[in-house]
Amino acid sequence: MSSYSQIFGSKFSFVSSDPSDPIEGQTWYNTTSEVLKYRAATTAGSWASGGNLATGRNSLAGAGTQTSALAFGGQVAPFSATEEYDGTSWTAGGNLGTGRYLLAGAGTQTSGLAFGGVPPGFLSITEEYDGTSWTSSGNMATGRRRSGGTGTQTSALAFGGHIAPNTSTAATEEYDGTSWTSGSSLGTSRRSLGSAGTQTSALGFGGGPSATASTEEYDGSSWTGGGNLNTARGYLVGAGTQTAALGFAGYIGGSGTTTATEAYNGTSWSNETSMTTGRYETAGGGTQTSALIFGGANSAGAPLANTEEFTGAGAAVTRTVTGS
Repeated sequence: MSSYSQIFGSKFSFVSSDPSDPIEGQTWYNTTSEVLKYRAATTAGSWASGGNLATGRNSLAGAGTQTSALAFGGQVAPFSATEEYDGTSWTAGGNLGTGRYLLAGAGTQTSGLAFGGVPPGFLSITEEYDGTSWTSSGNMATGRRRSGGTGTQTSALAFGGHIAPNTSTAATEEYDGTSWTSGSSLGTSRRSLGSAGTQTSALGFGGGPSATASTEEYDGSSWTGGGNLNTARGYLVGAGTQTAALGFAGYIGGSGTTTATEAYNGTSWSNETSMTTGRYETAGGGTQTSALIFGGANSAGAPLANTEEFTGAGAAVTRTVTGS
């Protein structure tokens, strides 16, 4: 297969946004972010630094993709901040109507969903984002924090979570864009778990209160057991689909945070290249081969602002040209 330079030569273009599907070898100058970029091949999965959040925070939620992500809420007052990521930098978006943290999210940057969280108590509040502002929608039947969340703005899934002091739940709820209805319960009650997939093909893995390795798969009707994580943990994040997921970060108990990254193929988990920064109570999104993580807390509990981007083995990656 010919590369871009073999076909078009080595000249680069000036564009206001990155090409949606660049060819290996292609080079361009992004006039909006004022950086020179090129498309390179990679043979092994790797994490690289992205732009920092404007506000470092933990216990936030996220949605979207590596080049079009959404971060919202978090445990930094007033708990309502929203930021949008373009693959290079974060900019301010519209604030949540109800500031909160320990919430869950689903959807995309321009069609996002926020549900649950605290304070006060255990919230059932749901809000929808249109790329500019948040509006209220139907409440969940069960107020909860630290739940799993996945799917789209019109077809989302909430499962597990913390519903009272020292009480986790196995309850699952399905959202149709207007209201929530009950789904089948998880096999094991848990909170602070990772999630991936869609409303009818979801994945829940890890979680607490004691760090667990177990995985469950949802088919739209019931949950069944899947392969265990190699590193048991809670407070982790997931990306991708039920048969091509990525699980990363988390809290592993007395030894603190982990940088472990694992890929799921629908049957078992395999270890991938570790992240640079260990963290928990974080957020992310994307796919198994193009994932994103941002915010969270380090092992000392301090809020983080840094972002990391994952590129899977064999996938092409966009790089920024630097002077170093």
